[in-house]
Amino acid sequence: MSPATDAVTLAPRRSSRFVAWVRAWRAGLVPFDEVPDAVAGNEEHLVADAPGTWTDVPLRDALPTLARLSPDEIRLVLPAPGDPRGLPGPGDFTGAALVAGEAVVAGGLGLIPEVRTHTSGSGMTWETVLWRCYPLPPNAPAASLTMPGAAEAEAELATALAETTAALTRLDVAQWRPELAGALAALRRPDGTTDLPPGFDPRSRRLFARAAVLDRVLALAEHAAPGGAVNGYEAQQRDAALRPLTTACRRALVAACNAPLRP
Repeated sequence: MSPATDAVTLAPRRSSRFVAWVRAWRAGLVPFDEVPDAVAGNEEHLVADAPGTWTDVPLRDALPTLARLSPDEIRLVLPAPGDPRGLPGPGDFTGAALVAGEAVVAGGLGLIPEVRTHTSGSGMTWETVLWRCYPLPPNAPAASLTMPGAAEAEAELATALAETTAALTRLDVAQWRPELAGALAALRRPDGTTDLPPGFDPRSRRLFARAAVLDRVLALAEHAAPGGAVNGYEAQQRDAALRPLTTACRRALVAACNAPLRP
């Protein structure tokens, strides 16, 4: 499997799956029994520091602590250095969210996924995901006040994608990073693995599917080209071209997952 194929088949961000499915559950659109498996996929998910617990517990056992929340109280946050929108202000949660690049705001709690790698005595390795809970300040600002809606985010993403593609063409990225050029082309193909649960309108679904694939393509672009094919100047040019698209992609995922739900 090529690097480009790998990039577009990896699972979407864990926080986006968490927010989308938990919001649909709290809106009464999906049964609780479907939510833990939809969030975890093929991974083992645990929760640390959940209210009323004294040790790490399975995700299924921790989710009932969110049962009193409305869908609008559960939000996706994808912060980056210099762009902390959606975070509640200085504190442990904000610092950890900026490092992780993703988080969930759920009422008075913040949750951040941590991937842990384990090695058995025989040398086999496997991963588990630990959602760490943080108490939030009582008067934390609402993330929705600083984030665009789905229509605005969709337009911003389309513009950024067109401008970035043109910039990468001028830089001849296909010559020194062919897998990135191929992965960008994959954005034009349907991706049935990046769907949202019931309740999201067609615009939000379309926006999420496109942004989720693009998010994984950009993860590929963060790595240096094999064999040292890119010098420092070329890497800077590439990063500058991709930066607006990365920002638009994050905003698109947030807008899609936090969009109003409909029966």
